[in-house]
Amino acid sequence: MKRGKKYQESAKLIDRMTQYEPEEAIDLVKKTAVAKFDETVEAHIRLGVDGRHADQQVRGAVVLPHGTGKTVRVLVFAKGDKLAEAEAAGADFVGGEELIPKIQNEGWFEFDVVVATPDMMGVVGRLGRVLGPKGLMPNPKAGTVTMDVTKAVNDIKAGKIEYRLDKANIIHVPVGKASFSAEQLQDNFNTLMDAIVKAKPASAKGQYMKSVTLSSTMGPGVKVSTAKIG
Repeated sequence: MKRGKKYQESAKLIDRMTQYEPEEAIDLVKKTAVAKFDETVEAHIRLGVDGRHADQQVRGAVVLPHGTGKTVRVLVFAKGDKLAEAEAAGADFVGGEELIPKIQNEGWFEFDVVVATPDMMGVVGRLGRVLGPKGLMPNPKAGTVTMDVTKAVNDIKAGKIEYRLDKANIIHVPVGKASFSAEQLQDNFNTLMDAIVKAKPASAKGQYMKSVTLSSTMGPGVKVSTAKIG
């Protein structure tokens, strides 16, 4: 893949054989984020587990102290009093069964996170085929299937992110924007890594934290030393 001039210049700042301390890695990611827009800083974490086994799944959610820098649109499936509660909490879209055809047939996806009360999961389950592949299906482990819709909406708006393994046993998550201060990115990164270390499955054997890489949307990857992490 041919990379642009800016990318090639940025890549010269990084030694691909070196594993940097988190502080140093964050500084390098900020220096190499040279696109004309505010790039997202992402963490790519390879774990020594096999996600094909249910007892080795790593999945959950964590509220980043400084948020992600992105405005998140929340859709809440609820009924009765919970509809008004979700609206009061600041949900962008609130509804029930009437939203199913809008999503299923009209391809409406103007939301980033879906929250549902448990009594609505029968309805939401019918959207499994369209929400599932997009990673939008509400899940109790991520705190998006709950009766406490106020807390769910507040946490998401405050910067709650979901993490889960992909097929290659890697977690890809945003930890902020390139415009964040190094301290803000460090706080977010530490909070994320603590959550992932705590989520280590009891059945995981050998080295848990295989590799950690930080990068901006358009920038090169910077390897992070895992010596002090988990």
